[in-house]
Amino acid sequence: MNQTKIPHIPVLFNEVIDTFKDLENGYVIDCTLGYGGHSLGILESNPNIKLICNDQDDEALSFSKERLKKYEERIIFSKGNFKDVINKYKDKNIVGILADIGVSSLQLDKNERGFGFASETLDMRMDQNQDLSAKEVVNEYSQKDLEKIFKEYGEVKEYKKVASLIVQNRPFISSKELADFLSKNMFKGKLHPATLPFQGIRIEVNNELGVLEELFEQIENAGFTDTKVAVISFHSLEDRIVKTVFKKWTQKCICPPHIERCECGNNHQKGKVLTKKPIIPTQEEIKINARSRSSKMRIFKFETSR
Repeated sequence: MNQTKIPHIPVLFNEVIDTFKDLENGYVIDCTLGYGGHSLGILESNPNIKLICNDQDDEALSFSKERLKKYEERIIFSKGNFKDVINKYKDKNIVGILADIGVSSLQLDKNERGFGFASETLDMRMDQNQDLSAKEVVNEYSQKDLEKIFKEYGEVKEYKKVASLIVQNRPFISSKELADFLSKNMFKGKLHPATLPFQGIRIEVNNELGVLEELFEQIENAGFTDTKVAVISFHSLEDRIVKTVFKKWTQKCICPPHIERCECGNNHQKGKVLTKKPIIPTQEEIKINARSRSSKMRIFKFETSR
């Protein structure tokens, strides 16, 4: 695959292509289309596979529709949050599901989207049609609510201090202003002082953990019997959810722990986990694409006979 034609390098690109290489027909859902790099690779590698390409970002859809025009007869484009895409297309022959749940390069690289430390806006919305943005979270949330966000979503050790400083010095107009403020007032380690607080704000704005759980709920309820599910996550909170759900899907017995003898039939296993440990980028990939360094991919396979 010639990566030079791709505006950015999709993380774990070769590993994703390898995951779906044995599919002979049916649809693969790309839940988070972005620049379309993964979708392009799957289309080129699997001539009989069709794709459902979903994104909630109008700019991403517009860009990728043009980029994937050569394969438009094999693609259904879908706009919306990835938590809803399974229910919309579950009646299709879905043989693969890919969810790359990090912030897309398209969003990170656009200064006006407010994700970066140098951005002159305070936004961070993946879907620009929604009302809640980082501006409201930072400038209107109570100190207690900010503490919760920084502790639970940002995993910030000094979550109380960060929340207090923001409340005492707001309003903040831009991500740059907030990032510079945190840099001046917080401990400087390996990460930029704003990295984890920004993560917490972004997760709150986009309800990232909630929509991931909803995606898994839809997948589970769809009743798939021969489908691969590959999820790429970028921080421990997401990866923990993926790992927990995949483990749940392998359990034969779903009786409460206090039950001494199985009463559920012991036949609830939905398939198997194909990755004993998460797939991580090679050092070579990290050198080429630093954004891949925290990515992890886990794969589950639904099966008809267990």
